[in-house]
Amino acid sequence: MRSRLAQVDAVLVQAVIAASLSFAHIHDLAAAAGQDGWKAWAYPVSVDLLLVAAWRRLRTGEGRAAGWCWFLIALVASLGANVATAGLLDMNDVPVWLRILVAGWPAVAFLGGTLLAHAPTPKPPPVDHDVDVERLAVEADEDQAHAAPPTPPSPPPPPVPVPVSVPDGLITHARKVAAEHHARTGTPIDTPTLTARLSVPAPLAKAIAARL
Repeated sequence: MRSRLAQVDAVLVQAVIAASLSFAHIHDLAAAAGQDGWKAWAYPVSVDLLLVAAWRRLRTGEGRAAGWCWFLIALVASLGANVATAGLLDMNDVPVWLRILVAGWPAVAFLGGTLLAHAPTPKPPPVDHDVDVERLAVEADEDQAHAAPPTPPSPPPPPVPVPVSVPDGLITHARKVAAEHHARTGTPIDTPTLTARLSVPAPLAKAIAARL
């Protein structure tokens, strides 16, 4: 446990030392480029914040291209200041191009921080309603094809004939009419003739003929 704490403390101390040196180098370069007072101290803060924002974007896994782009820009700015203050440049006579880069850095850092902090939210893929409707129509046709054929309706049962009641007196009169018809024509009387002679409905005449 103690060895692990000692390792963490060593890493933390090393990080603090490296950050302090880098912070001081960027401040010295900004001051040599004409940014005096509080402005020279704001430059290292701007560079470090852009590094942190870009690293955070890389950790989230979204917009990794933009994260790497701004991370490299901030890293070059930090490394450039560290190397420039190592005696490669005359800090009392900074070149014009370096003064232009230092003066333009706030706008670049603001743009990068804004783009990293306000990344567009990915939109869900659009739903193809035409494909869904077509798929539903195909599924409906398949279900209808596999469904059992409808059962045809059964025909209604034939009507049951209602028995016709014939009075005995009418039967007696009908026998006389039939006998007369047979004596006159030589043929048995048929139902239409019996209907006309007795002036009765056809069902009743049929029932009478069945009893003759």
